[in-house]
Amino acid sequence: MEQIAYVNGSYVPLSEAKVSILDRGFLFADGIYEVAAVLDGKLIDNASHLARLERSVGEIELALPVTTTEIEQIQRELVKRNNLVNGMVYLEVTRGADTGRDFAFPKGVTPTLIMFTSVKDIINAPSAKTGIGVITVPDLRWTRRDIKSVALLAQVLAKQAAAVAGAGEAWMIEDGKVTEGGSSSCFILTQDDVIVTRQNGSEILPGCTRKAVVALAEERQLRVEERAFTIEEALAAKEAFVTSATVFVQAVVTIDGKKVGNGKPGPMTDRLREIYVEFAKKTAV
Repeated sequence: MEQIAYVNGSYVPLSEAKVSILDRGFLFADGIYEVAAVLDGKLIDNASHLARLERSVGEIELALPVTTTEIEQIQRELVKRNNLVNGMVYLEVTRGADTGRDFAFPKGVTPTLIMFTSVKDIINAPSAKTGIGVITVPDLRWTRRDIKSVALLAQVLAKQAAAVAGAGEAWMIEDGKVTEGGSSSCFILTQDDVIVTRQNGSEILPGCTRKAVVALAEERQLRVEERAFTIEEALAAKEAFVTSATVFVQAVVTIDGKKVGNGKPGPMTDRLREIYVEFAKKTAV
């Protein structure tokens, strides 16, 4: 059975899902997106993703065409119609399609809202047991990375470089410090057992999974420090890992071909992954 997508109020077969070539998401990357994980047919930490969606559209003065409550209803309907057990729901909202191509915001145009699902077994992914390698690349992005924009060309280039190198992710570097991964938040565990991750700001996206992992760690009296760190610090650390809605907590075992710790997923990373999965299952809706 063909996958069902949502396009501007209608549920349609994916092969029939279309938007105008004048859509500003296509012409200007004038749009925002979110990805929510699904476990056992339920949405994971979705309230956090919808709150970030509202913040991002607000930052670019883009009105949602429907409420976040309605968006969640559509997400659930897509999960149901696609018989999705484990995977993701992707959503994108753009400023819509005008009658031509002009940089200024158009007037009287209805925003575009699309959603679709994909299958992925996040919990049992082989890399969860083996860990991944990362490479480092310069951070080429604009200065408002806190907005979850669909303008992802720099991340595409970073992820492609990682793929060519046989790595699972790219860590972006600016002014000698790690900002974030191509599609993830970055963490290290220092030799004195401090979990370090970069503080939120315009330099990085405020990761929903990152937020949850930090909170879960602090609840268990683990030491967390939010600050920038260097690759040299990461290579000297006990462990390193990334977080995102599409991997949860993922060990990083090499950076630019050099081992982190003993080159295997560490006990802290494994424990935080277990804690997050427990949280995800318990709070799924």
